This record gives sequence, C-alpha cells and structure tokens, in this order.
Amino acid sequence: MKVWELGEQKGIASLRIADRPEPKPGPGQVLVAVKASALNRRDIAISEGKYLGTRPPTRIPLSDGAGEVIALGDGVSNVKIGERVTATHFSPWIEGDFDPAFFGSDVGSTIDGWLGEKVLLPAACLVPLPTSMSYAEGACLSVAAVTAYSAMVPFAKLKAGDTVLALGTGGVSIFALQIAKMNGARVAITSSSDDKLERCKKLGADILVNYKTTPEWEKEILKATNNRGVDIVVETGGQATLGQSLAACAPNGRVGMIGALGGRAENPPNTGPLLLKNLTMKGITSGSRRMFTDLLRAFDATGTKPVIDKTFKFADANKAYQAMMDSEFIGKIVITHT
Repeated sequence: MKVWELGEQKGIASLRIADRPEPKPGPGQVLVAVKASALNRRDIAISEGKYLGTRPPTRIPLSDGAGEVIALGDGVSNVKIGERVTATHFSPWIEGDFDPAFFGSDVGSTIDGWLGEKVLLPAACLVPLPTSMSYAEGACLSVAAVTAYSAMVPFAKLKAGDTVLALGTGGVSIFALQIAKMNGARVAITSSSDDKLERCKKLGADILVNYKTTPEWEKEILKATNNRGVDIVVETGGQATLGQSLAACAPNGRVGMIGALGGRAENPPNTGPLLLKNLTMKGITSGSRRMFTDLLRAFDATGTKPVIDKTFKFADANKAYQAMMDSEFIGKIVITHT
C-alpha cells in the first residue's frame, strides 16, 4: 500500500511517498481503508520535528481521518466489517480526565496516522460516522472540533445567551463558531482578513474584528458587548494574545487555553483580570472518545457540517501542507484518498 512518511522532519519538503506491506490487525486492532484525511496546524510542527520532538522518519502523519473498516483483529466486537468510522487521535482516551500518558499513543504523531491507503488503529478509539456525514466531513473532526467542544462544553459550560470569543479562522475557531451557534450563543471572532470575516458572518458570527487594522481589538469587543465582555474565550493565540483575551472577558468568564499560534509575547501578558474579574482559565488538550461521540450527535441532530475550504488528492498531500502554511483558508483542509 502507498503511504506518506514524515522523513527527516526538516519541514514539508521532507514528506515522501513510500510503499509498504498491508498491515494485519492484531488483537484489539482494526484495519481501516482510508477515504479522507485532514490537516491541523500541529501537523506542520510535526513535519518540522517541533511537536514534542522528532519521530521515526517512517512515521505516517495526520491525526484526522475517516474510512471503512475492512479487517478485524481478535477480540474486536464494537465495530463491524464495512462500517464507516473515524477515531479519536489520543487513542487510549475513552472517557474521564486527561492524562499526559495519552501522548504515547497519539495517532499521526507517536503512532502511525491516516495519510496512507490504510491505517491500523485500536478498535476502542473508533467512532461511527453518522449517515448524514460524508467521509470528507467526518475526517475533519478528531482534533480541532473535539478540542473546541472540550473547551466550550465540558469546561466552560456553554449555554444559550453566552458570548464566545474565537481568535482567528482556523479549524478550532471555526468549529467554536459553529458549536456556539448550535447552542444559541453569540460569537465574536477576529482575523487579519476582512474577506475571512465576511465568510464568518455568513456562518453566523455576530461581532467581527480585524486585528490588523484594529490592534487593540479587545476594546472593540468590549464596545460591541456594551462593555460587559465575553463569557468564553477559545484562546488559540497563546501568550501573545492572552492579555487582550483576559481584558475582553466578562466577570466570571472562562478561558480555554488551546494553542500558541501567536508566538511569544514581547512582554508578559497582564493577568490582573483573572483576579479582578474572577476568571477561570484551563489548559485544553483535545478530548475523549465520549466527547467526540457527544459532538457527533449534536452535529447530526442540527445538520451542522464542517467547513471545508480546500480539498486535495492523496498524491498531492504535500500541496495540502503548503496550503496550511499559506493560511489562505478558513476551517479545514481535506485530502481525499479515493
């Protein structure tokens, strides 16, 4: 079978196509014929050896994917041949609290991922796709959608009438927008592109701020909320944006720390609002299989679909990586395998 491998991890130029024998599932494992996969920001860092260290050069990347079950190992009873599935990327995290040990079985990072014609996965991490979702749509959810859901629902207790702030227009932020609207919340979203903001408006965003033309964007968000602020922040910028995110919060706001796309701050962020506004901040590292199934149920019930901006063929997977680096998209970038 054909697969893409990370290679020397000196960037996306190291990615390479290889042939290898089709794997056979062992006890508790399932072989899936991959129909689609999708990229996340962390896949760029993995290709550069900057995500928790380098991996074997033969590692197959990508944590997001969907496909059809074609073979079962001994003892597997939770899925059937022919079933349409996706999977959690922290394969041991079925439910309950996060454990750093999950990084040891992280699909597309510490174990082989979806960027091949077939993928071997633990049966316990598989999640059935609802009939309302295509393979391409189902391939978008494991990392970004579950992370946004984890931050907003189990942690922040999202409810109708809340105002949610999402930074940027990547996968996590667009899913945060969609999940918020599904639950009757208002959404403020930032971007350096007015075109992207206009697309977010069509998805239901209520408050749009261009952080390039309005560097003190937190003041604009406060103004748009009658100086009350937002109830929930899905913080993907990290240290560079944290001070402004805290300033934009309403009293008793909740901040889910997810990423660090903004890089390091020149000066330490002002954390005074944590005390003055009685805010709660929590690190969010993806979510469990239970969260994933709850999210899929909500998407299915509401007819919500992932936002797919660009699609590439399997043979052009390196071009999909380049599109991720170029950042000229909102939502998700998908690779089709058939």
